[in-house]
Amino acid sequence: MPINSICKSILEWLLLILGFFYWAVIGLLITFLGAVLGFLLSGKNARNCGRFLISQSFKFFIGFLRISGLLILDDIELKKISKIEGAAIIAPNHIALWDAVFIVASIPELVCVMKAEILRNPFLGGAQLAGYIPNDSISIMFKRAIHCLDAQEKLLLFSEGTRTKKDAKWINPLKGGVALLARKARVPVVPVFIRSNTRFFEKGWPLFKKPDFPLHISFTVGDALYIKSNESTHAFNMRLEDVYITALSSPHPLIRS
Repeated sequence: MPINSICKSILEWLLLILGFFYWAVIGLLITFLGAVLGFLLSGKNARNCGRFLISQSFKFFIGFLRISGLLILDDIELKKISKIEGAAIIAPNHIALWDAVFIVASIPELVCVMKAEILRNPFLGGAQLAGYIPNDSISIMFKRAIHCLDAQEKLLLFSEGTRTKKDAKWINPLKGGVALLARKARVPVVPVFIRSNTRFFEKGWPLFKKPDFPLHISFTVGDALYIKSNESTHAFNMRLEDVYITALSSPHPLIRS
């Protein structure tokens, strides 16, 4: 192996380890601050503070990846989400463990629905302060999600329910949660299409397996979909799934291989 390639690989490993170290230190710091602020603040002030802390830590991390040359990010279209008036369900496909990091960094006001074990992770303590919603209890999750949408907030919910499996051509079959919430709350669903040149942090990716850098990740925001008055949640789910497949299978430099 040429000496330049060896040096490049070593540098990438060092930067990757530095990134993990950042998550460990900043995550625990936000957990501590979240506990203190959760005691001092309540209600909307606490949630806003938690969301600010999380989004800023995400922005700094993304900035580090971009400056170090590890990441090429095309996320300009995410700004469209902030311009949507009123409540909406923001529903991306889910290619990697850190998809929400990029979205929340751009749109800090989003209320995230996430796995309970992630929400309770000590390295993401600010998530509880931010009012993010765990999905371990479906009934409680729906109740809290409806409450957020009724309050004209925007909800981030991955339509697939989990990361896209290795053997899935475009996406996993969609879960029914997005359609049920869209009907119950009478809000639009905004699909977001995530593409990448890598399977880094996909389902089953070993935590310390180095990908080929730079990572190239792109976000595209689709048109809002409304569930029709005479449309079943199953039919809406199939219509939404067709939208994802049509978009993700169209020609693009980062089309899933």
